[in-house]
Amino acid sequence: MSAPVQVLVVGFEEPSFSGAVVAELDRLRDAGVVRLVDVLLVRRDEDGTFDTLPAPEGADPGLGEIVARVLGTEDGDTVDGASWSLSDAVPPGGLAAVALLEHLWAEPLVGAISAAGGQPLAELWLPPEDRARL
Repeated sequence: MSAPVQVLVVGFEEPSFSGAVVAELDRLRDAGVVRLVDVLLVRRDEDGTFDTLPAPEGADPGLGEIVARVLGTEDGDTVDGASWSLSDAVPPGGLAAVALLEHLWAEPLVGAISAAGGQPLAELWLPPEDRARL
């Protein structure tokens, strides 16, 4: 069994590569919480097409290759069999980082759910306005 992998799409006006996000991901990995599998930077043109952006200076030259394979297309259309589309997440004119995060903490929980005869049916992150009501 492997840990669940989340596709996280984060939008930016203009990204700042200060290292703060990478440092936090390293901390979470060291704590056994999540592992960054890969990340790809994309820009969606006004006509709806996607372009990949170069990795930040000093990054692994293979950065983004796994995400590109998972996306399966360069135009952001839904991959055959996938339940999501990059086109649904990134507006025309938008810039985003598409990250694959392996949730190491969740592997025992998913195993327990499976052993009980269950299976996850849906998941989402509550948006800020819903979190405010908690």
